[in-house]
Amino acid sequence: MKLLIIEDDINLANTLARRFVKQGFECELAHSSKQALEKLAIFEASHFLVDLKIGDDNGLTLIKPIRTQFPTARIVLLTGFASIASAVEAIRLGADDYLPKPVDFNSLIKIILGDVEANSSESDTQSSQVMSPERLEWEHIQHVLHRNEGNISQTARQLNMHRRTLQRKLQKKPVQH
Repeated sequence: MKLLIIEDDINLANTLARRFVKQGFECELAHSSKQALEKLAIFEASHFLVDLKIGDDNGLTLIKPIRTQFPTARIVLLTGFASIASAVEAIRLGADDYLPKPVDFNSLIKIILGDVEANSSESDTQSSQVMSPERLEWEHIQHVLHRNEGNISQTARQLNMHRRTLQRKLQKKPVQH
């Protein structure tokens, strides 16, 4: 089993690779869309773990080239910015699954391997996470904050909320459901 991990967070990618190697996978890493496309030419992976946000790139753009070159490969999209729209688009483009971060590694390994039972129970859990307005708000705030390079005032203006309100929301832990 060969796994290509496409993740711009180098520490997370290395951690995932170490854990997957212990599970019997041969792993390669790509930290950008460009690197990922280069790896497609030289590494014949059977499984792909693709981050939705790869720096300024969108992991969704990699699904079609992966699916074209490796029609039977298992493609799992992993994201810290889960939304119904991106989940639908990922599946439409050919991803086999879509998981919000953080994800439990035992669940991730089952889903990468295509364990249907884990997949359906995970999907039920994920649906409730994706459907939660509080969780969606948290993810959206994080996305806009990241896009503004951590500038709270600019983020508050774009979200049309008072800066202090945004600061209070950022101090709270993300809602899990």
